[in-house]
Amino acid sequence: MLDEVIKGGTVIDGTGAPGRVADVGIRDGRIVAVGQLDEEAAVVTDATGKIVMPGVIDPHTHYDAQLLWDPGATPSANHGVTTVIAGNCGFTLAPLRPDPAEADYLQRMMSRVEGMPLPALQQVDWDWETFADYLGKLEGRIAVNAGFLVGHCAIRRYVMGAESVGNEARPEQIDAMVRELADAIEAGALGFSFTRSGSHSDGDGQPVPSRWASDDELLALCEETGRHEGTTLEGIVPGCLDRFADDEIDLLGRLSAAANRPLNWNVLTVDSREADRAPRQLSAYDRARELGGRVVALTMPVLVPMNMNFLTFCGIWLLPGWQETLSVPVEERIARLKDPEVRARLLEASHSQEAGVYRRLADWEDYVIGDTFAPENAGYSNRVVKDIAAERGTEAFDTLLDIVIADDLRTVLWPAPRDKDPASWQMRTEVWNDPRAMIGGSDAGAHLDRMCGATYPTRFLGDMLRGRKLIPVEKAVHLMTQVPAELFGLRDRGTLEVGKLADIVVIDPDTVGSENAHMVADLPGGCERLTAGSFGVERVLVNGTVVVEHGEATGATPGTLLKSGLDTYTVEA
Repeated sequence: MLDEVIKGGTVIDGTGAPGRVADVGIRDGRIVAVGQLDEEAAVVTDATGKIVMPGVIDPHTHYDAQLLWDPGATPSANHGVTTVIAGNCGFTLAPLRPDPAEADYLQRMMSRVEGMPLPALQQVDWDWETFADYLGKLEGRIAVNAGFLVGHCAIRRYVMGAESVGNEARPEQIDAMVRELADAIEAGALGFSFTRSGSHSDGDGQPVPSRWASDDELLALCEETGRHEGTTLEGIVPGCLDRFADDEIDLLGRLSAAANRPLNWNVLTVDSREADRAPRQLSAYDRARELGGRVVALTMPVLVPMNMNFLTFCGIWLLPGWQETLSVPVEERIARLKDPEVRARLLEASHSQEAGVYRRLADWEDYVIGDTFAPENAGYSNRVVKDIAAERGTEAFDTLLDIVIADDLRTVLWPAPRDKDPASWQMRTEVWNDPRAMIGGSDAGAHLDRMCGATYPTRFLGDMLRGRKLIPVEKAVHLMTQVPAELFGLRDRGTLEVGKLADIVVIDPDTVGSENAHMVADLPGGCERLTAGSFGVERVLVNGTVVVEHGEATGATPGTLLKSGLDTYTVEA
């Protein structure tokens, strides 16, 4: 007898093959039959007119903290994600010295670089030390499958303490880091992640520990990663945000070659106004192949809305010269923002070449005003800045700042990037079909009050089924399932085939999509985050157990804690 049969749906199996009407039989967490089935089942799900597909694998999340209080990995699972890869960009919660000051350092760093509210992090009982201890907090308690890289920042801080900021490591310290990495991988870490991004600063405003590492330190850690079965690499360098320098391309290639493992990086943005960016970034793959490595770009298949404000840290702080104005106390910040000379300087800097990819945030006239708070701002919500400026007879940037100041900097601002033109979408289609890139980069679990990238699977599928229809839905499913499974070497996942684990999503092609993101105060400590429900997600199974039904979590926790060499096989560069 089957545990469940999903009957009469259009099976899109993840391989890119055309969909076909078939039944899917599940027993003991695995797919045991695909075809015309007559065997009895404890549960019969009628999928007539629906699509039955493998669960989505999200290759770039930061659920390291959220899974401790939210086993359901919301909202990712609600949008068809059954496997998440976390521990990216060099940031993990372990290893951790058993000292409250060290927990405080990691909490403040994660709050600054990944937008995890500090009060929420402080509600967690930080009672682990080793990576094995940390994984033990999650074993058997999660709704999705989750694999974790071990982050360079945590390893470096664990070995070097306060010396990890401001100093290169001595040879014996590098050796100690290599041993800690080996211990973490033996405990199950899927590999190693690091950052050199100039946007990554700790809670004290200093470059995070990973940014102080020499090339030799990074190479030693990557070489150690390659000594273990089923491992992978992920890393960030400054050029990931815009365009790589030649030495960055060489470094990424050498690191991948040193481990003989693929290295993925986040995130490739595509914009027809910057037509040379994608070819430049993808050339890192070509150079890596020459060096014996493989460097893969992650790129999002949808535009992810982000909110901004002048009160708390967000993307606009990374515009050149802006942080010195925005990092002072609020009263002084407001005084500076009222100064015409400061305004002129900020405006000029936001449009400068030095702003790089953050120039996308400087189309001030196109910003949409979100929530407002002052009486004089009544009626401005959901309106475009240039329209308000025209009514007032003021410049757009001045208008935006006047609104923000009246709200004591609390105004929610929604940038409206111009990279949604047909030429940009055509360029994205070309990137999706390029083996040097992979769909991903949601940052789910991070930047919680700023963005909600977790909804990309349903938005992408809805767009390919009923919107732009840029690629066949079978190709869209393939890009989100089999492709990432093969990059990470995930055993028995990524396709809907007999013998594979039953990570399955049933969707309604006529309605699949996402709500608009909205704020909810459901984090520990009463903190807020952006989230969004799904449309048309009828059923999500993880290892054969239903975790989402009609868009709502069931509370079941059948997820597997993915461990290198056990749940992954080796993928060489």
